[in-house]
Amino acid sequence: MSEPSTDVDVSGRALALRAVDLDRFLHPRTVAVIGASDTPGRPNAGMTKKVKDWADAHGAAFFPVHPTHESVLGVPCVRSVFDVPGDLDLAVIVTSKAVESLEEVVERKAAFAVIFAAGFAETGAEGRRQQARLEDLVHGSDVHLLGPNTNLNAFEEFRTDLDGRSIALITQSGHQGRPVFQGQELGIRLSHWAPTGNEVDLEFADFVRYFAEQPEVGVVAAYVEGFKDGRSLQLALDDAARRRTPVVVVKVGRSDEGRAMALAHTGHLTGSDAVISSVFRQYGVTRAEGLDDLLETAAMFARTQPASRPDPGVCVYSISGGTGAHMADLLAAAGLRIPPLARATQRALHDGLVPGYLRVSNPVDCGGGPVADARGRKILDLLVADPAVGALVVPITGSLGSYDEPFVRDLVAVAATTPKPVFVVWGSPPGTDDTWYRALLDGGLPVFRTFGNCVRAVRAYADYATFTHRYSSPFADVAREPRPAARKVRRILDTAEPGIALSEHASKAVLRAYGIRVSKDVLCESATAAARAAGELGYPVVMKVSSPDLLHKSDAGLVRLDVGSAREVRTAYDELLTAARRADRKARVEGVLVCETVTGGVETVVGVSHDELFGPVVMVGLGGVLVEVLGDVSFRVPPFDEAEAERMVRELAGAALLDGARGAPPVDTGALVDVIMKVQRLALDCAGEIAELDVNPLVVRPRGAVALDALVIRNKETSSV
Repeated sequence: MSEPSTDVDVSGRALALRAVDLDRFLHPRTVAVIGASDTPGRPNAGMTKKVKDWADAHGAAFFPVHPTHESVLGVPCVRSVFDVPGDLDLAVIVTSKAVESLEEVVERKAAFAVIFAAGFAETGAEGRRQQARLEDLVHGSDVHLLGPNTNLNAFEEFRTDLDGRSIALITQSGHQGRPVFQGQELGIRLSHWAPTGNEVDLEFADFVRYFAEQPEVGVVAAYVEGFKDGRSLQLALDDAARRRTPVVVVKVGRSDEGRAMALAHTGHLTGSDAVISSVFRQYGVTRAEGLDDLLETAAMFARTQPASRPDPGVCVYSISGGTGAHMADLLAAAGLRIPPLARATQRALHDGLVPGYLRVSNPVDCGGGPVADARGRKILDLLVADPAVGALVVPITGSLGSYDEPFVRDLVAVAATTPKPVFVVWGSPPGTDDTWYRALLDGGLPVFRTFGNCVRAVRAYADYATFTHRYSSPFADVAREPRPAARKVRRILDTAEPGIALSEHASKAVLRAYGIRVSKDVLCESATAAARAAGELGYPVVMKVSSPDLLHKSDAGLVRLDVGSAREVRTAYDELLTAARRADRKARVEGVLVCETVTGGVETVVGVSHDELFGPVVMVGLGGVLVEVLGDVSFRVPPFDEAEAERMVRELAGAALLDGARGAPPVDTGALVDVIMKVQRLALDCAGEIAELDVNPLVVRPRGAVALDALVIRNKETSSV
């Protein structure tokens, strides 16, 4: 098989996707079906017919493979895959003996294989063992495998009579892709469908990159239960972002029940949902809520041109003040900007087009009558021409009788004259009056059945516009070699056993090695030394037990604040050691840290954890000791730049505290971003050595930031990621 890129970053993770010739998979010239059948009622009979029909339609050679049948579907059988003449592009395995069949396919040196059968990692230990055997077979060969636990949706017959850019679909459950596929019945173009199943080899990332490269593809839509590899996901999404190909995903696994079902279905680990959501934000992925939302939002991206500016203003135009107000409320609640129209536009609207008593500032209410005559088109032309308008939203709650034909005609006509999208809600329930709903779709407009789906799509359009205008690939300039400071950190880490925490004193030494300012501390092994250190630092001081075995010091009474004299220092020293012995008699106690008192500023937390899918993940939050209670945190997966770190900070619900609250001065958010970037580099340089890192609290002051406490936990295994 094609090997992954040998170009890696400092953490040992790939910097390029592997090369896979998916053209040969999706457009094979020779196809063999192993286990072919035409016996009515058998599952492999349906699969066999599907492949034969596709081969007949596309001029591919079809070879049914069966050891005893003379023919299948009128085509003579070959006894084994070794009897297929010439090069074999695709072997479709529909027999229950999937592992044995793949062994023969590998020996036959086919280019691609598909395994339809389930019963692998999604079923338990024995299934995982069988899937591991498939992995071994593929890894040692030049064969690429789709599946197992998949189907043949890649070889559906797609409509070829539809114009415009298309949706390319990726699903890990074939059934979940059916509503998007059936969008073709509404005139929504679909060009590809990749059902990836358990992803032993071919995965989501392979197809994202391929689809993003296809000139006819306007958007990649996906239903995903879990990802195979975090870095390949990042690289594929980066590729799509650089090509300005939107990606819209339904990702399950937010709940405990959803994660359990996803594991049972595909054998995937669904990964931390908070981290995956952060990755989606990093790379401009729209997260859809449901399959109807997935179809309509994906169709929106395929049917609209990229916005000319970030954060485009939205204009709401309706025939009813109530309808316009309702839609405006929903758009505003979603954080969308509804700017007032230019004075000139408002004057022109009231100059014989819209009655003077109706509002035309935005939302625009025409009262209904104008849409039935020539005024309707003139109003629309004025709205899309207004410089404040980047998108027009037209909510139609239901069929309007005599208004339908001219209103729909004008909407389609004006949409063809402008790069600004015209979003239309056609709220009549399906089946009641679909004539004009279909006419809007046939006109190439993004059309929605509900206000909610429309609002989510407009939000996605605006977000993607903002994203594309500021995006630059984080892989353009990444570290491939560790900083010299990493050697110093490794020497510190070597003082701890694998899987064990460092003391606060040692953890702060790790931070200092990477230029992160920490509080002035002195590690003391006697009360006399502690009193001397306190005098040098200046009263009052903070005193803490320093031990790699006593991590939650505040909870165990191992911290003293505002210690104001030498006598108090001596007393506190003895009390802290007594409390340490009480907490854990076996704990290793290095001594007592005497620390400067740092006042003012906002308490934050910056940390690193190891995600099973992505490796090092950087976190920032607010709250200090309250971070676990408030849960106000944001994540990013390296690599990312300073601008992304700033966005990370601004995502926090309490970010306004950094700007000053209740008379407090604003703090130095640039210093916080600087710490995030240094922690990111530390996490990458020492990805094989550090399991967790916690800087809490990191006090961000009006000038600079200082770490008051830190915790570093060494990896159980010290090999690179």
